[in-house]
Amino acid sequence: MPVINGKTVNILFNEKEIAVRNKEIAEAIAKKKPKRLLILAILKGSFIFAADLIRALHQAGVPSTVEFITVSSYGAGKKSKTINLLHDIQSNVSGCDILLIDDILESGNTLQFISNLLKKRGACTVSIAVLLNKSTKCRQVKIEADYVGFQCPNHFVVGYGMDAGHAFRQLPFVGIVDGE
Repeated sequence: MPVINGKTVNILFNEKEIAVRNKEIAEAIAKKKPKRLLILAILKGSFIFAADLIRALHQAGVPSTVEFITVSSYGAGKKSKTINLLHDIQSNVSGCDILLIDDILESGNTLQFISNLLKKRGACTVSIAVLLNKSTKCRQVKIEADYVGFQCPNHFVVGYGMDAGHAFRQLPFVGIVDGE
């Protein structure tokens, strides 16, 4: 177990397992033959997963364009149901197949908010890819991911883009900080 920033991190999904799942997800998406695919990565937590998945999609022969969106569901450090759009996309989504990429599906509020926004703007389809899927017991809305890297236990996880107080994002694996 590595010690990062003075804390022991128990590895949940290692670098090799993640790379294999990214390739499998890309191949599954390629089989759907999306038209005018716009990949929309939700910042900040998904940035490493999105980068690796986008490269895997390229290797699978899937042409795409890439955009980023930033939303926040935190107020005074606590999650809320209110979603704030902090950075919107520049592209016209009308007629596009959209692939939303996020780090983790938990409550579902963020993904539902963005999915509804894109549909209102005329997207043909909106598919969701998440690295981690927490139990549906965590859901506050009815939404599921089309592509899932791993089922995640109900623990706070870090690494591979996900943070705790802006730390641990750089880790090439997903882990649980001891004592968290």
